[in-house]
Amino acid sequence: MPEGDTVYRTAARLQAALSGKTLTRSDFRVPRYATVDLSGAEVVGTVAYGKHILTRLPEHTVHTHLMMDGEWQVYARGARWRKPAFRARLILETADVQAVGFDLGIVEVLPRDRESDAIGHLGPDLLGPLWDPDPAAANLARDPARPIGLALLDQRVLAGIGNVYRSELCFLRGVHPGASVADAGDPAAWVDLAHRLLVANRDRAVRVTTGDRRPGRNLWVYGRAGQPCRRCGTTVVSGSLGASTDPERVFYRCPSCQPGLPGQH
Repeated sequence: MPEGDTVYRTAARLQAALSGKTLTRSDFRVPRYATVDLSGAEVVGTVAYGKHILTRLPEHTVHTHLMMDGEWQVYARGARWRKPAFRARLILETADVQAVGFDLGIVEVLPRDRESDAIGHLGPDLLGPLWDPDPAAANLARDPARPIGLALLDQRVLAGIGNVYRSELCFLRGVHPGASVADAGDPAAWVDLAHRLLVANRDRAVRVTTGDRRPGRNLWVYGRAGQPCRRCGTTVVSGSLGASTDPERVFYRCPSCQPGLPGQH
């Protein structure tokens, strides 16, 4: 599932392409909104909140979520799409561009004053203009027995962390993802590191947590099971928290740099 920095860049791309322009066509390829026509409405702007994207019109907000495979692409009007048309779930068109949402996990249209229906349950947005670390740290500390690796993925705690950052944060903090929040260290330190990592990467096409931008050296442990730890050489392993069939529950760690607690391996 895309991380908060990817969603931030997606919203910025839609903002640049659509903001201030009038929609000449909208095509919702989801049954619930198949008859909705937003043509004639001016796009006020597009923003991200965590992993959610809000495209605002004067009276409505188009709420989309990429989920696992979704993607927004922007084309000059009339240009050939890079993905097959049957995968498009929403098209927003102006006089000069088409914004096409492929494989979107959520597509809905809300009144502008009901955006909270989509994002009101979320914790503080790590990349939001009103970022405040204190409520995020308080949210994280609220369930001290919960595994830190699950708490970090809970968008109700703080919004924007996905599986990549979860694994990288736990490595950088030297903590097993299965360790309880109470045993994982100061919640404020986790929140601060998460914020710094996402801010550092929000404008990068390739995410970097190691400080090394060379191809294949940008991440510490994520996706590197069976390979040597970049820090100590121990073989990186993968594991799972929660439902083992859920790819979002798979984590990566170095057994030496992130030793397990009693009863954890």
